[in-house]
Amino acid sequence: MALILAFGVVLLISVSLSGVAARTILSTALLFLLAGALIGQGGFGLVEIHPRDPLVTALADIALFTVLFTDGQRASLPALREGWRLSGRALGLGMPLTMIGVAVPAHFLVGLDWPTALLVGAILSPTDPVFAAAIVGRDDVPLRLRRLLNVESGLNDGLALPFVLIFLATAAHTESDLGTVALELVLGLVLGIAVPALVCLAWRLKVLTAEPRLQALGPLAIAVMLYAGCHLTHANPYLAAFAAGSTLATMDKVAAEHFEPLGDLLSEITKFAALLVFGALITPDRLSHLSVGAWVVAVLAIVLVRPAAVLLSLLRTPMSGRERSTAAWFGPKGFASVVYGLLALQSGIPDSELVFDLVAVTIALSIVLHSSTDVPIAKALRVEPPDNLPTGHATRAEDRQETDRRSP
Repeated sequence: MALILAFGVVLLISVSLSGVAARTILSTALLFLLAGALIGQGGFGLVEIHPRDPLVTALADIALFTVLFTDGQRASLPALREGWRLSGRALGLGMPLTMIGVAVPAHFLVGLDWPTALLVGAILSPTDPVFAAAIVGRDDVPLRLRRLLNVESGLNDGLALPFVLIFLATAAHTESDLGTVALELVLGLVLGIAVPALVCLAWRLKVLTAEPRLQALGPLAIAVMLYAGCHLTHANPYLAAFAAGSTLATMDKVAAEHFEPLGDLLSEITKFAALLVFGALITPDRLSHLSVGAWVVAVLAIVLVRPAAVLLSLLRTPMSGRERSTAAWFGPKGFASVVYGLLALQSGIPDSELVFDLVAVTIALSIVLHSSTDVPIAKALRVEPPDNLPTGHATRAEDRQETDRRSP
């Protein structure tokens, strides 16, 4: 119960300070990460969580699925068509360059063999826009920039998985079943399109009508069924989640619009819970034994490799220099990297502990840097943070309006 109590306390603090966080470098994501570190074995020892604990894997998995399903609804088919050239460059060129760019220093500075170094590169190649909410979640940020970051992060989680499994099998000196991996990816994509499409077609029947206050639960039901179906069939849940969100937004905009507020809240809750648990894993013991080379790799992966890879992939595009720089910087490492890092840890390869620790440190640094720079960079894009946020006390004008509304 200590973990649940801590979550409630930090959630209350984060909500109360969210107005300040919306206009400063203060980050609610960082608050949960630090709180997790404080209550874990590296802090006050209030909770005991190990990387191999099923709770860690489950929370990261659910958080990633929820975020991708919600983000997918911001990328309908017309939006994907319009922004595919930019997203395709980031995925087809930027992502492989990132893998190689991380693997090279991991090999020479940390001493990992090439298969394991490439595994680290594959684990750290996916991105997560959830730590850059001031950029991706703002309607007044240039649309093509938001679409680029959203589509890239929505698809690279699933696309990185085959490389993770291949390099994992190579590092373990076992054969990787590429056919099975490809089947899981295709099955995830098929389920992600077919399930919401069938439901949306059924909703067009006159007999199937949802009460307005329950309409948001329809997409939620689709997400729950899809999540369970993917795990039962071993389909890739991450491609399925993003594909389902995009399909829903394409075929039933009304349902997607009704679900958006609920989806955003669910994404925040699962994200915060996963961050709290992940923070508890970041202990002094886990950090102290890392070599200087490992720390250098973590820093390079964030401040050099990702920015350089994306800048190269976006050369000769219509994006402005400021937009390209923003897209290059915002490549935060998120829950996909946590899930894949746990896969490496549980695989039993010779350097599994080192791989997970290196990945964990890189993710933690990424959360600190990216979640605290989204607002300043949004300002650089001439996007003003939200103002006139409501407080717990209504103004006299608001009191009068409420009185007038209730009077007969």
